[in-house]
Amino acid sequence: MARRRSRHAGSAVATDPIVHLWLLRILVTLGRYRDFVQSHCFSNDALAEALGLGFWIDSSQQPYPAFLRRGHAPPQDSDFDSKQVLADLRALHRQAEQEWHKATPPACLRHNIGQLSTLVGLGATDCRVLEFAVTLHNERLLDDTADWLGQLSSAKVFHALSAILDLPEPEIRAALSAQGVLAQSGLVSVDRTGTSTLRGKLNLLSDVFADLMATAEADPISLLRGTVCAAAPGELQLSDYEHVTPSLDILRPCLRHALATGRRGVNIFLHGAPGTGKTQLARALAAELACELFEVAGEDADGDPVNGERRLRAFRAAQSFFAQRRALLVFDEVEDVFHDGEGLLGRKSTAQVRKAWLNRMLEANPVPTLWLSNSIHGLDRAFIRRFDMVFELPVPPKKQRQRILHQSCGDLLSPTGIARIAESEALAPAVVTRAAAVVRAIGDELGTTNTAAALERLISSTLQAQGHRPLVPHDPSRLPQVYDPCFIHADADLGAVAAGLATARSGRLCLYGPPGTGKTAYGHWLAQQLDAPLHVKRASDLMSKWVGDNEKNIARAFQDAQTEGAVLLIDEVDGFLQDRRAAKQGWEASLVNEMLTQMESFAGVFIASTNLMQGLDPAALRRFDLKVKFGFLRPDQAWELLRRHCAELGLGAPQEHAQARIARLQALTPGDFAAVLRQHRFRPLQDAAEVLAALEAECALKEATGRTMGFI
Repeated sequence: MARRRSRHAGSAVATDPIVHLWLLRILVTLGRYRDFVQSHCFSNDALAEALGLGFWIDSSQQPYPAFLRRGHAPPQDSDFDSKQVLADLRALHRQAEQEWHKATPPACLRHNIGQLSTLVGLGATDCRVLEFAVTLHNERLLDDTADWLGQLSSAKVFHALSAILDLPEPEIRAALSAQGVLAQSGLVSVDRTGTSTLRGKLNLLSDVFADLMATAEADPISLLRGTVCAAAPGELQLSDYEHVTPSLDILRPCLRHALATGRRGVNIFLHGAPGTGKTQLARALAAELACELFEVAGEDADGDPVNGERRLRAFRAAQSFFAQRRALLVFDEVEDVFHDGEGLLGRKSTAQVRKAWLNRMLEANPVPTLWLSNSIHGLDRAFIRRFDMVFELPVPPKKQRQRILHQSCGDLLSPTGIARIAESEALAPAVVTRAAAVVRAIGDELGTTNTAAALERLISSTLQAQGHRPLVPHDPSRLPQVYDPCFIHADADLGAVAAGLATARSGRLCLYGPPGTGKTAYGHWLAQQLDAPLHVKRASDLMSKWVGDNEKNIARAFQDAQTEGAVLLIDEVDGFLQDRRAAKQGWEASLVNEMLTQMESFAGVFIASTNLMQGLDPAALRRFDLKVKFGFLRPDQAWELLRRHCAELGLGAPQEHAQARIARLQALTPGDFAAVLRQHRFRPLQDAAEVLAALEAECALKEATGRTMGFI
């Protein structure tokens, strides 16, 4: 019968002696010749030729080796004797064991493994296992042959490696244990979940690690390519982080001491909204401490994302590689590890699956590590308590936002534009620098007259996409030029209140009264008198559909104001301070409790404004240092305010008889004047009489909507 070529037929393949020996051990020692030697042919001709059995495929091309003859005739073209083939295979195995039992890998791989052995402390068995794992990932023929071992459990992996490497199985188990150097360094680990092929069970540091190990003699650090990389130079200085100076005053000496003494288990968890400069802060710290900075990569050499498990392996390797260097490590976007699960009932996160290992690492890692995250929400408390320091990097305060805008966009924006954009409390530095880079790139096409508008549009759209309020071209809450607190009808001397707060720098005010009477405007004016930023929060800013988020939002509002030294004004505060005795849901009482707690502990100036004083919780009323009632304008205030506005608009002074008409408007407020002024922008008023008529219309509308409507 003519011999048939297998599906894997091909030209002869040369193999290194060590690979040749491993192939024969898989086939003979582990019995996989059953898959290789068929009744009439080989299942893989390339393997047969590589092993020296090519004469069974084509005797005219490859002579029958003399040492295999042993008294029987060489095979003819029509012969394929599977029994004799198996005998030849066993003879080849015996010869290989005699000649190559001390064979070593190619020089390049041997050199790189030697370097790693010195760097991380590999033992002899560790080196043998690493040699095989790298070769298995590089040599297709070895991988194909190992596939005949089938789907392996971890126990069967240890047995197979023991036979292939001719090492005692206990030594293999020890080398690949979770506590072994190979696993601790991340170089080689066994996938202990389920079964897989031999190659699938042996995980290497990265997809390119095997190729790097086998193709060139490399510096050990270059072997981490695609997993860990040297950080780029920073673009910011520590002086740009004055808003977190108290935290930095602790962090800097902590890292300095760790680098000087080699203290283990130093981990810092830094969280904050995207774009607040967490990565840049890490780079600035490394520059000040004069140490190297390495970053655990979030994507591989091809730009594809790396999952949490692989990033942890990279982290382990970096800890081993850089243990003897003066270095810091950055693990950015730690959500890949801590938040990659599927909730309470779904798949656990990578960190939860490896909780014990990660806890041990956080207690013993030799290289101080900065863990960066956009949020601390959902982080297991068992992990939190193992960090030396946990702190938030918030959006910079207004003064710093102005400085960042001036540095990045001073040539693109006017001082007025900078001041207005800096009002956005959600404006992160990265948003500004990215928008400025885009505008500069297309500046020639935009033209000088359009650059400012384009920059604002880019910043505004990014803020809106992040879930924040877009920039307001014309802030409706900005004080008018004619503003004066003497035009507020209040039961307290508001000027004296401002003077007292300027000295005390602390106080809790409740401003109540009808809409438009000037409560919010007074808050703006008061902040100006105190030379402090003003944080205005409305119910829509603080309320959430998620249980517990309202309380967090309230706490954040007070915390941000405290950090920035700002006056905090919460408008429509009645929604948060309703009498708890009337609460129908548990969260309603919890909301009030949180507000009361924050009010009591807040050390700055807090202003609450409300249109509805009735129904507020009695405990809230007791916590306000001063409650000020805002009412409708008195006739003398209304008259003087009319005269000032007419002068401001260049309309001439009102006639004397107008004083009697405006005195009859008993529900007139400063807000009515503001509404008329806005109307004047698109429907110009010609004289004082038209201004007065517009004010009368505003009051008439309020009186009409205030009447009770129904049927008799």
